[in-house]
Amino acid sequence: MLIFDNRYFFVPVIAWAIAQTLKVIIELLLKREFNAYRFVGAGGMPSSHSALVMALTTTLALDFGWDSPLTAISFIFALVVMYDAAGVRRAAGKQAKILNIIISELQQGNKIIDEKEKLKELLGHTPIEVVAGALLGIIVPYLI
Repeated sequence: MLIFDNRYFFVPVIAWAIAQTLKVIIELLLKREFNAYRFVGAGGMPSSHSALVMALTTTLALDFGWDSPLTAISFIFALVVMYDAAGVRRAAGKQAKILNIIISELQQGNKIIDEKEKLKELLGHTPIEVVAGALLGIIVPYLI
């Protein structure tokens, strides 16, 4: 059996790909620039992590029911992933932004760090981005 024959793999990956594509489109509309990195980058609207785990949960629920142990395990896993996206990773992104400001200020006097080594600031998600990703993850299995 090929991996793409497995709907518990394929459907979540489709939800993830749709979320990542939406990030590119949203950035194109808002900033008027094409950023191909958004196809694979973390952070932004909607949360592809949330879309992925909720698509898996919903696919399992459609096949085995919402009261299935598999669905319950997947849903708990989804909650952990979404909490991490909106909590820990978002906090790390805020810290990276502050550190980048400090580094930039220090660089004006002395070059301490190469500009290419700036910390990645867009790591986590706002709660709205997580909810949007989760909703996308719920909708995609119904459409597929």
